[in-house]
Amino acid sequence: MKQIDDSEEQRHRAKMAKRKAVQDAEVAGKTIEEKGLLIVNTGPGKGKTTAAFGLALRMLGYGRRVGVVQFIKGAWHCGEKDAFAAFGDRVVWHTMGEGFTWETQDLKRDIAAAQAAWAKALELMADPTISLVVLDELNIALRYDYLDLDAVVAALTARRPALHVVVTGRNAKPALLEAADLVTEMGAVKHHFAAGVKAQKGIEF
Repeated sequence: MKQIDDSEEQRHRAKMAKRKAVQDAEVAGKTIEEKGLLIVNTGPGKGKTTAAFGLALRMLGYGRRVGVVQFIKGAWHCGEKDAFAAFGDRVVWHTMGEGFTWETQDLKRDIAAAQAAWAKALELMADPTISLVVLDELNIALRYDYLDLDAVVAALTARRPALHVVVTGRNAKPALLEAADLVTEMGAVKHHFAAGVKAQKGIEF
């Protein structure tokens, strides 16, 4: 371990004291104690749904209830669903998709599935016992125009004041990004799929 002399320790303490003062001042300037957030996880990189379920786990840690609607995924079984089942009725999970559009190759069926999923999403959003709703791959349904963008954004904007909603999927529409409180874009720096590694249990699903 590096040896630290007294002068270096004092410089570090002074530097951290200044940083703490800046951080404390920034926090003190925030005036809104709580607000239901519209969060969008988008971008070409891996981790959008994973991050959403991390928030769900955090919410469950505080004894809250969580709702999940999967818009596209459905053909694959996912480990998250099994894990969250351990929380009983504190997690309301609906897998409403039938797989990606290139798998179904049936536009009418895809639209019908997306509309059914959106109806379920509205139901969960209206439930006052649910604190967080994850709308997994909603961005994909919007990208392919399976749902009316304006109606979706209007409903998300008009959600209950304390409700948090997380929307995942690539290519989020500009109108949704504008309405969101928090947008995270996952970058694709490197992915094992490009090296020929197939999707694996516990990593991709």
